[in-house]
Amino acid sequence: MLATPISRRSLAASFAVSFAAKSQAATTPNILWITCEDTGQQLGCYGDAYAVTPSLDKLAAEGIRYRNAWSNAPVCAPARTTIISGLYPPSTGAEHMRSTTNLPATMKMYPCYLRDAGYYTTNNAKTDYNLENTGKVWDVSSNKAHWRNRKPGQPFFAVFNILTTHESQVIKRPHTLVHDPAKARVPAYHPDAPEVRRDWAQYYDNITTMDGQAADILRQLEQDGLASDTIVFFYGDHGAGMPRSKRFPYDSGLRVPLLVRIPEKFRNLAPQGHRPGMVSDRMVAFVDLAPTLLSLAGVKAPAHMQGSAFLGTHAGPARLYNYGFRGRMDERYDLMRSVTDGRYVYIRNYMPHRIYGQFVGTMFQTPTTQVWKKRYDSGQLNAAQKHFWETKPPEELYDLQTDRDEVNNLAGSPAHRQTLERMRKANREHLLRIRDVGFLPEGEIHTRAKGLSPYEVGHDDERYPMERVLTTAELASSLDTTALPRLVRALDDPDSAVRYWAASGILMRGGPAVLNAVSALRARLEDSGPYVRAVAAEALARFGSEDDVRKSLSVLLDLVPAPKNGAYVSLWALIVIDDLGPKAAPILDAVKACNVEDENSATRARAYPGRVMAKLKGTPRR
Repeated sequence: MLATPISRRSLAASFAVSFAAKSQAATTPNILWITCEDTGQQLGCYGDAYAVTPSLDKLAAEGIRYRNAWSNAPVCAPARTTIISGLYPPSTGAEHMRSTTNLPATMKMYPCYLRDAGYYTTNNAKTDYNLENTGKVWDVSSNKAHWRNRKPGQPFFAVFNILTTHESQVIKRPHTLVHDPAKARVPAYHPDAPEVRRDWAQYYDNITTMDGQAADILRQLEQDGLASDTIVFFYGDHGAGMPRSKRFPYDSGLRVPLLVRIPEKFRNLAPQGHRPGMVSDRMVAFVDLAPTLLSLAGVKAPAHMQGSAFLGTHAGPARLYNYGFRGRMDERYDLMRSVTDGRYVYIRNYMPHRIYGQFVGTMFQTPTTQVWKKRYDSGQLNAAQKHFWETKPPEELYDLQTDRDEVNNLAGSPAHRQTLERMRKANREHLLRIRDVGFLPEGEIHTRAKGLSPYEVGHDDERYPMERVLTTAELASSLDTTALPRLVRALDDPDSAVRYWAASGILMRGGPAVLNAVSALRARLEDSGPYVRAVAAEALARFGSEDDVRKSLSVLLDLVPAPKNGAYVSLWALIVIDDLGPKAAPILDAVKACNVEDENSATRARAYPGRVMAKLKGTPRR
């Protein structure tokens, strides 16, 4: 995936590169991004004594090290979608792992704006966006992409993405360990097991390898005579690729390394007080990267971008908070939102009835996940370790100064009441400000569009009465037992998303609530909204009479065929059937005979119903 080292190129080509470098206007910086997969701040320059990262430590000593950088999303596709658009994916309907939506016709991905400004833009080589391309995005996007292919004197923006640290490489065998597993730091939420220590040691080995690969790219820049003309960024695409970091919007899943080296000739583009080895506590996030790139190129970011430039001629003021999110992760749904002020992390769980550690096939390939789950099932975990395998509280609050692993939930602490309320308010204001469409069931994000983009739907109160939907979601997920009458009334709301959340809120409260609302839920088995039908059916199948179970299973079975219902509804119904376990036995054979392949569904969504179906058929197993 990396470019060919300069030593393998011809002497003539090197002269051509050198000439191009000298002819470039000194006022226009080149910009180089070196990115890597699944890596938090596990670098020596961030104080990690277990890490061996001399090249990146040197880069930090020459540049700026950002301590409060968040990826916004704790997994690659939505994280990269944030970067390419300059928008929070929950506002574009692109929060779910490997989904496909589109931007309004008036918006473009940031490389398009750089190309308009005369930049040669290259990407080597990963894209993985949840958004359809807005015309020609990159000049070249492949493993052959390189700044060396630009026109003489043309400024470049080049991305090199290193895959070595991806979670899939943690399980790669054979592997001879370099880091001593006995010296690995095991987070408080993981069991201290040999498998866990080995995974962490191999993860750090991969980081060391990645450090050498980053050094090779920087060496090419030096050999081409371009270091003094090029602003260099290094960052990871989200937190560590270990379970409960990756895919979860805790600080451990969102905090990333961000290093920026700015040559002396572009000092005017640096923050005030810039010096080599500078450390910044400014709140920065992936949503800020597109505006920052444009600012460094002298271009003011379009007004629709939701981030703020933190470098360059159009740098904006710092904000008080960073924001994170989680939607569907591969074949399992969840809905979490998080906020940090640098010290505290607040998490709002809108699906508290779902456990954190839902079965996601990719995550369960990691030995750490397997031994962790096995020890939970056999009762061998302490309170901090078993939390991952149980249902959630509506709210979580952690103090990173005293609890770096985020295991001591302070949401119920009287001493932290003001902090909780402040951050709860910040979360709600953010969701309303960006018009978060993630409170629609995924299928409705698409069916409500009808020729528009999800972003446009989100900004249309008639198509998406967001405040009413959000208020119902908050009420539903609060688990407040006094809210039941209001939830029952909301089952008659004209908007299907409000009805969906009302039914979900009744389900979340368990058997007594379902039985108190049984007549209203029975009526919703014939609701016009498929998700309302599915939630009502789950509630009645879990807690209703034998007749309720029979009727509910029939409803769920009807929702499974993807050609009839679409991949998203099919996936939802299959998840419910899987979670019902023995309760779903009467329809299981019929479910297994259903067609869950739908050619009309978005390509990136088609695989997920099949993954749950494979589990129902016995492979893969937990």
